[in-house]
Amino acid sequence: MNRKQLDRTELFERMPIKKAVILQAMPAVIGQMITLIYNLADSYFVGLLNVPAQTASIGVAMPVFMLLTAISNLFGVGGASVLSQSLGRKNMDSVRKVSSIAFWCGVISPLLYILLITPVLTPFLRLVGGTESTIGLARNYIIWTTYFGGIPTTLNILLANLVRAEGKSGVASFGVSMGGILNIILDPFFVLPGFLGMGAAGAGLATAISNLCGTLFFICYILRGKDTVLSIHPRALLSFKEYIGRIVKIGFPSSLQFMLTVLAVAATTKFVSLHSTEAVAALGIEKRLDQLPLFFSIGIASGLLPMLAYNYASGDQERRKAAFRFGSGLAVGFALFSLILYEIAAPGLCRIFIEDPTTVRLAAVFLRIQIVAQPLVAINYPMIIQFQAMGQVREAMICSILRKGVLDIPLLFIMNRLIPLYGCLAVQIIVDLISLVVCLALNRKVNRRITNS
Repeated sequence: MNRKQLDRTELFERMPIKKAVILQAMPAVIGQMITLIYNLADSYFVGLLNVPAQTASIGVAMPVFMLLTAISNLFGVGGASVLSQSLGRKNMDSVRKVSSIAFWCGVISPLLYILLITPVLTPFLRLVGGTESTIGLARNYIIWTTYFGGIPTTLNILLANLVRAEGKSGVASFGVSMGGILNIILDPFFVLPGFLGMGAAGAGLATAISNLCGTLFFICYILRGKDTVLSIHPRALLSFKEYIGRIVKIGFPSSLQFMLTVLAVAATTKFVSLHSTEAVAALGIEKRLDQLPLFFSIGIASGLLPMLAYNYASGDQERRKAAFRFGSGLAVGFALFSLILYEIAAPGLCRIFIEDPTTVRLAAVFLRIQIVAQPLVAINYPMIIQFQAMGQVREAMICSILRKGVLDIPLLFIMNRLIPLYGCLAVQIIVDLISLVVCLALNRKVNRRITNS
């Protein structure tokens, strides 16, 4: 057994649970926090223009950009789960083939997405709440983030998942963080009038460049081959039919959840846009701040996935359960801390991004409502990832659809009628509460089935 295998065996099989989870999850959380910071930086520097239409345009454009994450999750989460299971079975040939197939799917899929979205872009932006004052600005943002930055954005997220899946969480987080820090540095130069003065489009260009740099780091790391068993050699495509079904099957619930998230965000933006441009700008600010506990939970889940998949495949179910309990506890604890902080300091936090008093007032109310859902998300998200890590696709699919898609849209109509504008923001609380009950029941059923098998 070589040194790389010994390192993974120590981390996944023998290291004390709490230490192993922290070593895997904390770098992933740090990477997510850097991603959050550069997302906040986009809103912050665009907000300095104090033009609600500029701030609102990023919110309008976000559904188009977020669909790239759905694509990357299809092959990144699916590939990472299959890869970690292969490591648990000590099948290194499978690891190399899976990583390469996932990589090339991440190259081709964004190109297909761009071809599909281009003819319907303007009608879609109108559908999600774009107005005459925001559609043009939103298109400019999309040109940079999606047309020029589509492949790098997809690969940056995808490769981070694959690198983390082999136990190199620190390397994965460094690649993501490096791009995020570069984005923060570039934002003021591209956005503000004293420099290039590109406004929201400048924030999109900074994002595209930062994701490209992160992707190049991961490609160089894999090609160097010193500390990794991953491969991006195209010869693995000869085994495409053998592996693509498993990758897509396991990754589809995460991809679907993000696609449905885009749909839910778009629907919410549409309802909010019926009120005012300031309300759309406020929603964009709230979504940025709401990402703090959300990204923490995503980081925990991303760090947990390799451990859960590896120990499930190797047959150590008690270690898998213990890792899940400890990781979920960390996510819930941080979500509760965020809830208290946001309820107390919402107006001041929203004022960081814009000085317009109407926008600040609305954003603070939106934030205080939405943050209540985050402790529920902190359990739901890792649980869906656990189902995927175990290859329990049906359970992952049920929970994903419940969280986003099936209940959101009907509830938006009902809640907006009962409590105009503010009712839309309460929908997520109801949805995640229902999803939590179902997730817990399915998790108990799966564990019983595994124990009795």
